Parts: sequence; structure tokens; C-alpha cells
Amino acid sequence: MTDSQDSIIQKSKLPNSPEIKLHERSLSRTMILVVFVSLLLITGYTLTHLDTAGVQINQALKELMTTLNQMFLQPNAGTDGLPLLMEALGNSVLLSILTTIIGAVFGFLFAVLASKNLTNAYLGAGIRVIMAVIRAIPTIIWALIFSIVCGLGTTAAILGLSFHSIAYLTKAYSESIEGIDNAKIESLKVTGAKFWVIVFQAIWPTIVASFVSWTFIRLEINFANAIAVGAAAGAGGIGYQLFVASGMSFDFHETGLIVYLVILVTFVLEFIAVKIRQYYLNR
Repeated sequence: MTDSQDSIIQKSKLPNSPEIKLHERSLSRTMILVVFVSLLLITGYTLTHLDTAGVQINQALKELMTTLNQMFLQPNAGTDGLPLLMEALGNSVLLSILTTIIGAVFGFLFAVLASKNLTNAYLGAGIRVIMAVIRAIPTIIWALIFSIVCGLGTTAAILGLSFHSIAYLTKAYSESIEGIDNAKIESLKVTGAKFWVIVFQAIWPTIVASFVSWTFIRLEINFANAIAVGAAAGAGGIGYQLFVASGMSFDFHETGLIVYLVILVTFVLEFIAVKIRQYYLNR
């Protein structure tokens, strides 16, 4: 038998491979496409029939570029001065750190009680439901609610940020705890170890890296929220200075400097978070 005949026989034995479609047609894909095209048509129609109320688009764009130039290319401390801005920035950072610490302490406690592999199922379910309701309400709303009770000021901001931080970190920590191998927990229970011994001997060493990551993520969120509630809840800080500079005195030079300071603090917090997490992962 020749080589050509062998190759023909081998090819005839191979089954027909089905055609692989990378993008199969489905109802969900069709609906997404229809919605996307509809939004494009609505947006195009709205832009072409927009009532500009006498606004000159070219002039508005020119003024926008001038404002952006003042903010980001010519930043300065304005009339408030750099010491006042740095003090306000420090207050916002301290507010975010304080509320994150409160959230981490109580969040870890509630996370332990809410974890399915540690405590009673009914107790855990109740805690998770309460925390879900708290998380459903934005932080700024909680700050405004507490400002009604406590009055405008730092107290309302601390309570509002801490309240939401506890609910957020409870969910994050509990998911990390539930991801632990149950064999380790059960082995300690068999030896007669008490509940909190199990928590600090088996749970804590396992989730410490995840704990650091989630805590610093919440710290960054709280820093952003501290800026937001600075003016809304009368908490002061860099948020209030930003509101005054941009919305009242229209000092865009100072606004630009404040934005740069906020970005700098965010980068510093991220850098610290990465270094601490690497330290615990390498131990």
C-alpha cells in the first residue's frame, strides 16, 4: 500500500469536527443590541434637537478650556493659603482613618458572627440582612440622617461614614472567612478549643492579607466620602474648601490645587496598602 493510500484511509477515519461559533445568536444578545442601537438613536435625536437657550457652543468650549487651564496648569493656594488647605486635607484624612478603624473593628466582630462556617445560621442570616439594608443606603444619605439627629458637624460625618463602613466590611470580611477550609476549623473544635481561640488561631492568620486589602479599599472609599460630606454634612475638611473654591468664590486655581492634593493622598494610600499586603503575603 502506498503512502498516498495510507493518508487517504487516515483522513477518511477522522470524524467531522463541528463548526465552532464564537458568537452564537441568542435572545439576550439581540436585546442588548436593540437597546444599544435605541440609546444611540435617542442620544442622536436629543443632541440635534437640544435647546441651547442661546448658549454659544464655541464660546462655551473656549471658556471650558480656559477654566481647565486655570485648574490644572496654573494651580495655587488662592486666598486661603497652603497652610489652611493642608490642615483641611489632614482633617479629611484623619476622618477617613478614624471611620475606617471603627468600621474594621466592628466589621470584623460582626463578620465572625455572620459567617456560615462559624456561628448559628439564623444569627448569621439576621446580621447579613441588616448589613445589606445599611449598605443599600449611600454613605452621604447616612451622614445627612445623622446630621438631623446630631446637627451639622463632624459627629454626623463620623457616624455616617462609620455606619456604612461597618456594613461594607462585615460583608467583605465574612466572605473571606467563609472561604477558609472547614477542616482546619473542625480540627480545632474537636480539640475543644474555644470560639475566640479558633477565630484568632485559625481565622485571623488565614485572612490577614485579605483583611488588609479590604480595609485599605474602604479607607480610600472613606477618604472620598469624607470629601463629599465635608460640605453636605458641615464636616469641614478639604471637601468644604473644594466646595467654597469651586461653587462660591469660583477660584479655579485653588480648585486645581485641591484636586491635585486629593489625587496625591489617594496614590499614597494605595502605595501603603500594596506594601503592607505584600509584607503579610511574604511572611
